[in-house]
Amino acid sequence: MKITMPANANRIIHTLQNAGYEAYIVGGCVRDAILGREPGDWDITTSAKPEEVKALFHRTIDTGIEHGTVTVMLDKEGYEVTTYRVDGKYEDHRRPTSVTFTASLIEDMKRRDFTINAMAYNETEGVIDHFDGMKDLERKVIRCVGEPKERFDEDALRILRALRFSAQLDFAIEEKTQEAIRNQAVFLKDISAERIHVELTKLLTSSHPERLRTAYELGVTKIVLPEFDVMMETEQNNKHHMYSVGEHTLRVVQEVPATEAMRWAALLHDVAKPMCKTSDETGDHFYEHNVKGVDIAEQILTRLKFDNATIARVKRLVLWHDYGMGQVPSLRSFRKSLSKMGADLFEDYTYIKRADTLAQSEYKKEEKLAALEALKQHYKTVMEQQQCLSLKDLKLTGKDLIDMGMKPGKDMGAMLQRLLERVLEEPELNEREKLMELVRKMMQA
Repeated sequence: MKITMPANANRIIHTLQNAGYEAYIVGGCVRDAILGREPGDWDITTSAKPEEVKALFHRTIDTGIEHGTVTVMLDKEGYEVTTYRVDGKYEDHRRPTSVTFTASLIEDMKRRDFTINAMAYNETEGVIDHFDGMKDLERKVIRCVGEPKERFDEDALRILRALRFSAQLDFAIEEKTQEAIRNQAVFLKDISAERIHVELTKLLTSSHPERLRTAYELGVTKIVLPEFDVMMETEQNNKHHMYSVGEHTLRVVQEVPATEAMRWAALLHDVAKPMCKTSDETGDHFYEHNVKGVDIAEQILTRLKFDNATIARVKRLVLWHDYGMGQVPSLRSFRKSLSKMGADLFEDYTYIKRADTLAQSEYKKEEKLAALEALKQHYKTVMEQQQCLSLKDLKLTGKDLIDMGMKPGKDMGAMLQRLLERVLEEPELNEREKLMELVRKMMQA
């Protein structure tokens, strides 16, 4: 098999080979190239020591030299070049206490996580595959190199990586590897929140986010996202639903765009349903789950070290995802709601609303989808007519009020708010002269 790699990666390999060293592209780039996917990085492994690599290239960066990694810069592109190594003892289920350089490629490959990531390639020798990675690619299987228990003992993050690769590649996880995940998931408590965040997000934004179900079945979410376990175990005896909260949620996640904020909002939109559940003779109810879900979503995302902007957007989507459940509001009522929601959120709201509806029972499904289309028409009308939705859209400013004799302060803020409320009722009032006339009347009252 021939792999076409970037010219600079090939140049680095040839430079190392011409100096008497072994060198290959390695890991994920080999896997992705074989699968016809575009590799994100082209990593290189070599028998040369870091200082020997540095001596061969004009510009290098010591990105992880203590672990044998040097970044070689060619034409403003960086390529990580790592010396073959053997890891020392692992004590924290994350990093080795030491690394030892080796001259053996196979020894280096033995420490890698999965067979599909333990292949190397250069133009001279082709694919080097000591652990049947090619066969596992053909079988569409995620399998640990060597003993799964040892691999997960070394680095518990590999548990989440197995699930993430399963979701990204649509591969099954091999039975022994699954068993080790089930037995060793508890070690994920030793992994940083930032790394858990990254792996969960990659899983959720993959083409198969429903593989989070496998994480639940293997006891992984119990450690990293226990709220999801409660959702999976909460039934919905309700005419609008046919799945548990968790199963419904997985279907919603599949239906929304694969961005971080959208997929997490979909995952957390019903997160408060278990705590809000009440039952009577008509079935189960989940009153105010959207409101209470805002706080729970914030707690989860903060715990996982999300940035403030993503947290804020997910919270807004959780709060508003149930809007429009009943009768289609009038244009006037919609305009007021859109002012509170924020026009910037509406498109994402429609995605999550549609997905939420598709993941429910057939009860009134067509009416719900029709209602959503009616809301989209309302939105189109508001946008096309450039109707006022916020204080910044008002055709009267604080400076205008000062010119009319008002002093800056609470009264001025209250006046602007009253004007906005009037304009939301009657968009045609949003003209400077009309607003000034309104102010004069209010000041005289």
